[in-house]
Amino acid sequence: MFISSLSIKRLVSRALILSFFVLPTIITQAQEQGVHPQSTQYEWPADPAVREKLEHWRDQKFGMIIHWGLYAVPGMIESWELCSEDWISRDTNSDYGEFKKWYWGLKKDFNPTQFNPDQWAQAAKDAGMRYLVFTTKHHDGFCMFDTKQTDFKITNGPFANNPKANVAKYVFDAFRRKGLMIGAYFSKPDWHCPYYWWPMYATPDRNNNYDIRKHPSRWAQFKQYTYNQISELMHDYGSMDILWLDGGWVRPLETVTEEVKGWGAAIPAWSQDIDMPAIAAMARQAQPGLLIVDRTVHGPYENYQTPEQRVPDKQLDHPWESCITLGNAWGYVPNDQLKTSAKVIHQLIEVVAKGGSLLLGVGPSPQGTLPEPVVQRLAEIGSWLKINGEAIYNTRPIQGYQSGNVYFVQSNHSKSVYALALLDENGPVPATIEWDVNTPAPGSKIKLLSTGAPVKYTVKNEKVIISVPSAVQKAKGNPALAFEFIVAAD
Repeated sequence: MFISSLSIKRLVSRALILSFFVLPTIITQAQEQGVHPQSTQYEWPADPAVREKLEHWRDQKFGMIIHWGLYAVPGMIESWELCSEDWISRDTNSDYGEFKKWYWGLKKDFNPTQFNPDQWAQAAKDAGMRYLVFTTKHHDGFCMFDTKQTDFKITNGPFANNPKANVAKYVFDAFRRKGLMIGAYFSKPDWHCPYYWWPMYATPDRNNNYDIRKHPSRWAQFKQYTYNQISELMHDYGSMDILWLDGGWVRPLETVTEEVKGWGAAIPAWSQDIDMPAIAAMARQAQPGLLIVDRTVHGPYENYQTPEQRVPDKQLDHPWESCITLGNAWGYVPNDQLKTSAKVIHQLIEVVAKGGSLLLGVGPSPQGTLPEPVVQRLAEIGSWLKINGEAIYNTRPIQGYQSGNVYFVQSNHSKSVYALALLDENGPVPATIEWDVNTPAPGSKIKLLSTGAPVKYTVKNEKVIISVPSAVQKAKGNPALAFEFIVAAD
């Protein structure tokens, strides 16, 4: 997507035009090739403060992940086009060196004068979200906080004199005021840092581009750089609940398992170890009970798993979160195709019934606001959760979690069980809802959450048949019905 003779202005315009035709394909490829797989092992944290925080996080169920950086300016896929892997699509006439210069040069054009973190936080609150993960630094190395480790940051450019130039601080503050848990996304790989991608060598793929075994002092500088940046985030940006570490190929070599191989780039023969024990100790001294999510690096620093752009096939008995985009892209892309609110609600219900949480991805515009279609979609999701959130928040998985299009969860604080029936968003509400697991206790009532009133039901041959009230049948646009009841004892 680069032709060196074009001016930046024409190039950005061209990128915006191409987004209608090319970017959806690139983004789809990115989701298929650049995603993190899910770990197959899990280790419960030993620290009681971390266990307590983890259980609190498991009650929240629904969060927002915000990707925002240089890539918002042309409206292109986040960071990945800097990478020379065979799944990446750039203009066939482009010069890779010139492309990188252009991309790094976007720092001169990133001036989000309408930056409005309060709008973002209000949209998340209106959606019924309970926690935030914000990209303080993506793989491209551009920092959305006022780090002292590099000048490649939002506070060193046209936005530097804005009162809210230290973007991450104001994002975290805005979401704290709305009562959300706070998470800092941080990319372990840093493609701009000369200690990760050494300018002396080419940059063939996502990995560091020199043999660490031959240049240990250079890697030691990268480890210190990483430690210092995370320390800044943990000490200077208020109370933190989650340190969400991306780029799972940066890891000790001995932790590389079969599920990690074949991500689009081979794992090198040397260890890209950044000393997570030291980072975790420092971070938790500053932020007691901090959840650390070292994605796909199973062990004591992956406090919950993060399957990306998918929902696991079956229920899992340990903490996890599906991180899924609202549109096709993680960051801002003009005219991105958004999922319907019904689709998101259906995914949320399935995720929660399988024991997880949903982290929904959105991208603010280069000016600094969430696009109105995104805000509207989030509000629609929140409207459903205001009525039915009792069946989502503060719940835990139940053994019989699905019967057809009906999913089940149990309250974490009472004996209540909830049945959530997915409805066809384009079809009529059925006259009856049926399931064949979780039979109500004899003589007990089943309450429809949207009305607060009990509904008529029968049990025949261990099948529960709910009669949906006629008024509910006539209502349009309801993506799911939620019922509360007490299950019969075994």
